[in-house]
Amino acid sequence: MKVLAIDTSNFVMGIALVEDEIVKGEMITNLKKNHSVRVMPAVQSLLAECDVSPKELDLIVVAKGPGSYTGVRIGVTIAKTLAWALNIPLVGVSSLEVLAANAKYFDGLISPLFDARRGQIYTGLYKYHEELLEAVEQDQILLSKDWARKLKEKNEKVLFIGSDYELHKEILTEELRELAVFAPPSLQLPRPSELALLGLKKERENVHSFVPNYIRLAEAEAKWLEQQQK
Repeated sequence: MKVLAIDTSNFVMGIALVEDEIVKGEMITNLKKNHSVRVMPAVQSLLAECDVSPKELDLIVVAKGPGSYTGVRIGVTIAKTLAWALNIPLVGVSSLEVLAANAKYFDGLISPLFDARRGQIYTGLYKYHEELLEAVEQDQILLSKDWARKLKEKNEKVLFIGSDYELHKEILTEELRELAVFAPPSLQLPRPSELALLGLKKERENVHSFVPNYIRLAEAEAKWLEQQQK
């Protein structure tokens, strides 16, 4: 089975091609550039390099959020379009779960995180059990200080992973002390190959009804709803 994975949910753009659980190719950039004009050329380039035509693909897997509203929307839209045009299945995977997958050799709790501004983070809690990544706490958005207090009650070591953790490291360390562990730079970016492998184990989505998981409304949408209720 040939799987194409797409992740544009944050600054990182990741594309991967996996065949029968073997990573054939992977492209990752961490740049403040417009994903909308870069994703398809990246897909075409990777497929060409791997001598695979779009018609040979069997599954599309996409990071469905949370993350940047625009970024998540771009990835999901492209993934849905490809799945529909090629008439192949589509799978969505939590963007946080993809990041947590980097920590498969950490014996403890894993807290992937993205900055959500105003002291908030998108995060969840995961743990590996017999080589399978399991969710301990569902993906959510909350203040980093509240998350630190919640984790302190578990009294276990927690690995924080993601390039945004530096923005919240002081608060997390102050509350958790020696229980807080921080991933090295090489593990801070989500890997699209992990996205593809996770997607192989997930249920297929309905291509037409599939939507991103923003966790919260975009600010503009929230303001519009607030005005309608007045």
